[in-house]
Amino acid sequence: MQKLINHAENFVDETLDGILKAHPGELKRAKDPRAIVRADAPVGGKVAIATGGGSGHLPVFMGYVGRGLADGAAVGNVFSSPSAEQMLSVTRAVNGGRGVLFLFGNYGGDVMNFGLAAEMAEAEGIRVVTLTATDDVASAPKGEEQRRRGIAGIFFLYKIAGALAAEGADLDSVLRVTGRASANLRSMGVALSPCIIPGVGHATFEVLPGEMEIGMGIHGEPGVRRGPLESADEITDGVIARLIEDLPYKKNDQIDVLINGLGATPPEELYIVYRRASMRIEELGLTVRRAWVGEYATSLEMAGMSISLMRVDDQLVRLLDAPASSPLFARL
Repeated sequence: MQKLINHAENFVDETLDGILKAHPGELKRAKDPRAIVRADAPVGGKVAIATGGGSGHLPVFMGYVGRGLADGAAVGNVFSSPSAEQMLSVTRAVNGGRGVLFLFGNYGGDVMNFGLAAEMAEAEGIRVVTLTATDDVASAPKGEEQRRRGIAGIFFLYKIAGALAAEGADLDSVLRVTGRASANLRSMGVALSPCIIPGVGHATFEVLPGEMEIGMGIHGEPGVRRGPLESADEITDGVIARLIEDLPYKKNDQIDVLINGLGATPPEELYIVYRRASMRIEELGLTVRRAWVGEYATSLEMAGMSISLMRVDDQLVRLLDAPASSPLFARL
């Protein structure tokens, strides 16, 4: 293991210390040291967006805490859920009196602990509604979308929910519109190499040189196919075909396209993927409304990428293009 760390057991807390020291005007701790919220939280009279999950995926989750995005995030150990108490601390700190939307990835530990936190918050008089991201088409078959994991497409949901809340929408409206966006969102990833969890010290799964795994999850969950490494165009064509088939999209639909690097993929390679993705989408009679290319949800130093497609309408376009900023994202 070759990492810029001190002691593995301090990895998460020292990361948080560094981020808070670098951005003191944007973020602060709530009462729990792993409950990170906007510096101006709570924002009175606004629906609050609360999220959280395991470390190792920056900018997900706390990287999207900011104006026009989420209001707070609970931070777990690497690839591990935060506790219910940590999420309750976030909920208390961000509650501005109009309720709280819990928005997080569909993973077992998160579902359990966020559910407990919601119950405890409700007992204190804070209304909470929940939406889980389920965009990963590789993690469950069509017809069982509720079982799917959330991956990089959750970025679109943060952006939409955060913008709508900033406009003053009520909690039910934020849930409804963000849920509609989620229903029009599909993602799929490709892993080219494993990553190393600091507390373990070695790779916990294997992708051999010259191989790739289509559909591998951001924690190393098994994908749908492993085989020899293909060209960028071949990989992209296969992923786009799977995404288009799953929704399915219709001719003349407008699509926002997200090409996400998993942590060790150079931006040049992501743009090669986008080049082909845009060609295939247009050949299928769809329109690329906007491209988002970069690192939106990583997995430490895993090499590879994911593609997310979201069908948009006038309302979703307005929300996606609304101003937003956090320490790790800006849309001005």
